[in-house]
Amino acid sequence: MRRMLTVAACLLSLLHPAAGFAIDSYRYLHVSIETPWMIFIFLLVAIFIPFILMLVLMWRRPMHDSSAAPKSKTSDDE
Repeated sequence: MRRMLTVAACLLSLLHPAAGFAIDSYRYLHVSIETPWMIFIFLLVAIFIPFILMLVLMWRRPMHDSSAAPKSKTSDDE
């Protein structure tokens, strides 16, 4: 019964002439000449932050490994 009521409500809403499903996006969004620059800056930051983080981690890890790793008393070279 609930499914039939849902289908009937959907059909009635589709038949109603004032219920337009197309939304005028320019009415709600303000697009100016600064918008492409904002998108560019956002994408630039979003793409380059992982690479910068990767470089920092690659640079810091050898510094921590060489100072934290104790040298063994026996050596394979002897």
